[in-house]
Amino acid sequence: MILEKVKSLFSKREDSKEGKGLIIFKSVKDAMKAEKVLKDFNIRVVAPPPEIREGCDLAIEYELVDEIGIKRILKENKIEPLRFISLNDYSLKPLELVKVKYIGNFVMVRCGNMKITLNREGKIVNISGGGCPDVPYLSLKLLGKNIYNSEEPKDIGYSLCAYTLQKAFERAREEVKKLRE
Repeated sequence: MILEKVKSLFSKREDSKEGKGLIIFKSVKDAMKAEKVLKDFNIRVVAPPPEIREGCDLAIEYELVDEIGIKRILKENKIEPLRFISLNDYSLKPLELVKVKYIGNFVMVRCGNMKITLNREGKIVNISGGGCPDVPYLSLKLLGKNIYNSEEPKDIGYSLCAYTLQKAFERAREEVKKLRE
């Protein structure tokens, strides 16, 4: 019984936004570059709540204890965020970028405006959404391929749509694994 109480305390802390912050960027390019240079920190890319969205549709959630180090790395890489926001000061929560929906033996994973649909075996049966010029090329290269042995969107695309499709692609791999179990 005591062990269950301790576990519940830790699981609540994991979901809590206490001790977390958001980095708001002017452009998607800055947010994507920041994600790469901050890979050694406990960060995740999220959508900022509409109430505080200023620049692009991407933000980085981070641990407040890492803020000094994060600011140093961003400065060294000439990335200038619009602002840092402590989530302790707001009742707002960042929005999840990736959403999953099961449809029979298929799984559709959405990130931003991009969607990828796969069957139980991991075959990519549909890619849709976005408005970037490389979306048709991404679809052409990926449709009909197995998600475990195909090229990745990040390696063949160059736009925000390729970036969000990559996020959906990574999650889709995890979801197909669940379908197979």
